[in-house]
Amino acid sequence: MDNFLALTKLITPASLVALFPLLGFFVTSLFGKSLKHASGWIASGMILLSFICSLFLFLNLPTGASLNFNLLEWMKWGNITLSFGILIDPLSLVMLLVITGIGFLIHLYSIGYMHHDEGFSRFFAYLNLFIFFMLILVLGNSYLVMFIGWEGVGLCSYLLIGFWFKNDAYNDAAKKAFIMNRIGDLGFLLGMFFMLFYFGGLDFLTVNEAIKSYPINNIIIVAVTLLLFVGAMGKSAQIPLYTWLPDAMAGPTPVSALIHAATMVTAGIYMICRSNLLFAMAPHTLEVVMWVGVATSIFAAIIGIKQNDIKKVLAYSTVSQLGLMFAALGMGAFESGMFHVVTHAFFKALLFLGAGSVIHAMGGEQDVRQMGGLWKYIRITSMTFLIGTIAISGIPPLAGFFSKDEILAAAYNSHKEVWVLLSISSMITAFYMFRVFFLTFSNSFRGTEDQKHHLHESPWTMTLPLVVLAIFAGIAGFWGMPAVFGQTHLFSTYLSPVFEESKSILGSEHHAEHSTEWMLMGIATLAALISIAVAYHFYVKSKLVPEPDSETKGFAKWVANKFYIDELYDNVIVKPMMVISDILFVLIDKLVVDLVVMATAWIVGFTGRTLRLVQTGNAGFYLFAMVIGMMILMFIQLVY
Repeated sequence: MDNFLALTKLITPASLVALFPLLGFFVTSLFGKSLKHASGWIASGMILLSFICSLFLFLNLPTGASLNFNLLEWMKWGNITLSFGILIDPLSLVMLLVITGIGFLIHLYSIGYMHHDEGFSRFFAYLNLFIFFMLILVLGNSYLVMFIGWEGVGLCSYLLIGFWFKNDAYNDAAKKAFIMNRIGDLGFLLGMFFMLFYFGGLDFLTVNEAIKSYPINNIIIVAVTLLLFVGAMGKSAQIPLYTWLPDAMAGPTPVSALIHAATMVTAGIYMICRSNLLFAMAPHTLEVVMWVGVATSIFAAIIGIKQNDIKKVLAYSTVSQLGLMFAALGMGAFESGMFHVVTHAFFKALLFLGAGSVIHAMGGEQDVRQMGGLWKYIRITSMTFLIGTIAISGIPPLAGFFSKDEILAAAYNSHKEVWVLLSISSMITAFYMFRVFFLTFSNSFRGTEDQKHHLHESPWTMTLPLVVLAIFAGIAGFWGMPAVFGQTHLFSTYLSPVFEESKSILGSEHHAEHSTEWMLMGIATLAALISIAVAYHFYVKSKLVPEPDSETKGFAKWVANKFYIDELYDNVIVKPMMVISDILFVLIDKLVVDLVVMATAWIVGFTGRTLRLVQTGNAGFYLFAMVIGMMILMFIQLVY
């Protein structure tokens, strides 16, 4: 009874979490021009209210409990009912806190970053709308509601990536993101149709109950999970649907931090974790998820080595880290994957916002070859960026070390070859991240005198979020201390009720012996330190500056040009599709559709012109025509 009363009082804040950003969207979009810069504070305040509601839910949800209720029934036929409802449990609460907490900091940062932009209020309207749809995605108690949020964030990402729409290249990047996400979304949609047909519904409880009557690796369950994974590949930028994310850096930097660090790109991870029982019933699919994640992690990490745009480096780092998370999910280490989602959200948002502060100081310059020596000019940005770089490199005791260590330990226990590949990926990550840091902040300044004169620290609205994120990038790892330290894994314990059934099916725990755990942590730390030392030797001690793109040769040129994957897609998919479209335009549109329309118009016109001649205005002629008509009718009646 006490639990029931506790859950009942959570219904109102659970309903308000998503309504505040929606209200902010309407206010800033309708009255933004009148409110001017106040619209940024209003939009930020709405996200802060959502965070407070999320925190209230987190503190008041009874241990091991979940709140599942329907808001309205959409349609019903036979035994199938489709409803819109909300599910509050440990998994959704973790995502709520990440989305609203980091979302608020990014909104606050944007007040300073976008201060002089003519589309200031429009930008905050889009941000609030994006947060609304992201909250719908994680709050939904069914795949139907999740899909609404899924499509909503896709729309908002298009609007935000192409925010500066006067630039055609930015519009192309927005369209690329939108189209590639639609490819993945088709897989998600087909998976939903399969679930509706075979499982009799789309809400999570119905699906989880229905699949229990199927054997492990049943063809239906494998098909459904593979289709859902296609959706996750598009949204979370996995091979082969990853090329949209680096191009999405065309949007303002706060967009990169919000969409491509903490929220949208993690939607695929969340969807698989929410469907953990379904995926646990399909080990064949988990194998595919694991290897796609491994391939994406190491492939994107290699590309990141030769990128010189500070945001592009972080973009490929995001793709690589997402691959690491998918590898964890594929091994059945769902808590480890989610733990890295949380720690990654802190340090990657920090790095993106730090990059934005650098770009702000440099007057819009993004090429690290034109930077250098910024440590003494923008100290807060430099120190917080260093913390984010150490965290993502997996150096203890910062957050990235603990979450990466969990995934690597899981790989060592189940797939040694995966452990080797992911360790290599982690080494490369430490190298290229410190490469960026050293090129940006060490040695002497390499930019122009005008840029040097412009150098200054960002306003407090930008530096305060950096400091807060840096603190969490430092301490968040302690929520998931490994057993070797004799501490309770708080994060795993909190999420365990969500993954309990899937664990019993997979029948594997990812805990190593203490000696093995110490060995793995030592190897990971040593590998990262070696990578950092190599980067230091090249870019600080030897003061090496990457050569111009035109002078890059051999394999380095392939890496710098991202292995020409975009060009491959353009030649193999885009251009043939354009040729087919041109052919169909001539054969179908011109020769069939246009011909039918034009012929119909001509026939109607000719008939009208001909019949018009009958209208003479002569009463005698009309009388004669009537008599002739009556005679024809009588003749027809006699004959038939």
